[in-house]
Amino acid sequence: MLETRDISVSYGKHRALHGVSLKVAPGEIVVILGANGAGKSTLLKAIAGICEGQVRGQIAMQGEPLLGLPPHKVVERGVALVPEGRGIFGDLSVRDNLMLGANPDRAREDAGANFDRLTRLFPKLAERAGQVARTMSGGEQQMVAIGRAMMSNPVILMLDEPSLGLSPLLSKELFQNLKAVREAGLGILLVEQNARLSLGIADRGYLLENGEILREDRAEVLRNDPAVQAAYLGGAAAAAPAAAVARPAASPAARAAPALAADTPAPTALPARVRPRAQPSASRPAAQVAGLDIDALVARAATRATPPPAATAFTARPAMPTPRSDALGDMLRGIEKAAQQARQRRSPGTGAALAPLRPSIRDRRRGDAPAHTAPPPAPPSAPPPAPHNPRPGGKVEIWRRRPGSTQFDRMEN
Repeated sequence: MLETRDISVSYGKHRALHGVSLKVAPGEIVVILGANGAGKSTLLKAIAGICEGQVRGQIAMQGEPLLGLPPHKVVERGVALVPEGRGIFGDLSVRDNLMLGANPDRAREDAGANFDRLTRLFPKLAERAGQVARTMSGGEQQMVAIGRAMMSNPVILMLDEPSLGLSPLLSKELFQNLKAVREAGLGILLVEQNARLSLGIADRGYLLENGEILREDRAEVLRNDPAVQAAYLGGAAAAAPAAAVARPAASPAARAAPALAADTPAPTALPARVRPRAQPSASRPAAQVAGLDIDALVARAATRATPPPAATAFTARPAMPTPRSDALGDMLRGIEKAAQQARQRRSPGTGAALAPLRPSIRDRRRGDAPAHTAPPPAPPSAPPPAPHNPRPGGKVEIWRRRPGSTQFDRMEN
């Protein structure tokens, strides 16, 4: 049996729990009900040895003290916690996650038997043994988290908000599985926001408010208590419509109507000369209200002669002369003329002619550039005249032109 006495937890100067005492026996489900911030999760963490606050009091499992032990020693004593948010290893398979729960010494020898018992209790885990855990649904992942805790061969199983994030259908399936776990002989300490489902499967319950236990009773008694219904089951919201339907004539407005009718004085009748005239409820046309004949106004506007718009004479504006300056063109033509004159004269010594001047872009646009696409080939130069040798039997010089060139080479006799 798990038993706590006068458990108090403080986070600095803030006290989260004060004097909490409870008992959980094997084979029963005990639920802890409370609002957010009441200290439910803090109580489970204090029992499991993972509370970061300062814990005082007594925690014992089958008479052995647990307060002050590290978490793995608490598991060795037979207490396992399924934390809020499941806390499974998503990249591992279902089998690997379950076998990690069999790491304590008390569960290693019976790991195979515990796995077979778990798969008989949850057949879906046997079907998904090789599946990666993160690819499973939320309800299936919660089943893996519970199975991993059960693989440690615990005596008391603690669950913190197991239905968090699950759909109503999966939540019902989860609570049916918890009933099967209880029938296997394990004690369950359950912290759950869904009070209706948790009280439906629990044997006993505790009401925790502001860090203190307010009440302890059987689950059936708590479920039928009007105060518990109003606080946790929404009973106040359901009772108000039922009372209104049962007694519709007892409303405050109905009860006050006769008194108001008796106290209200009768209206004074007005003289005939100032009595207001009753206004007819039928609608009247706008023409009658304005006193104008709308149809006549429309017809008069249609027959009124409207002078045509005067034709507008458009006069074409003379083109503005574009100022042109031929100074640059004259300069370029002068340069071209000088180049042509120089081209007619050969260079002394080489006989090469000057290349034609490339036309400018402006000359090309105006069309007055010299009409040529490539420089004309230079005429072959004549060989230098042979020196006159008046003496008979004199020596004759022979010159030969280079192929593809205007140069000559002297040949030896």
